[in-house]
Amino acid sequence: MTTAAVFAAVLMQAAPPPDMSWMAGYWLDCSNGREVSETWSDPRGGLSVGHGVTVAARGVSFEVSHIGPTPQGFAYVAQPGGAPPTAFVLTDSGPTRAVFANAENDFPTRVTYERDGDALKARIEGEIGGQARSMEWNFRAAPLNARCLA
Repeated sequence: MTTAAVFAAVLMQAAPPPDMSWMAGYWLDCSNGREVSETWSDPRGGLSVGHGVTVAARGVSFEVSHIGPTPQGFAYVAQPGGAPPTAFVLTDSGPTRAVFANAENDFPTRVTYERDGDALKARIEGEIGGQARSMEWNFRAAPLNARCLA
């Protein structure tokens, strides 16, 4: 390992993890004829654990995820439908915003979370077939296991 690589590794370990406590809670999006919930733990040792469930006319899907230290750096790690983990490394953050990226992933290549009061916006971006695509969720804070009205 080169001196520069060792120095970079030491700096990464010495830097405190970003405070992701603003994401903790139960979040619900009842738009577009679907029910999407995400639940995020408060950070413990720099690690937040989450899961999401989507109920739509086409069926039910889920994703397990976590945000924390990885060999690639501090990252959002997603496993939609129980697929193998895909890491998106933190590229930008603020007191209520975090942007993660993975240029090697097919879609998405960028994941953004941003909180404004009792609202949490999640957005994924990338390309599909050479066309720019994105999806967005507008969550509201809700009591644990709340459901959308039928």
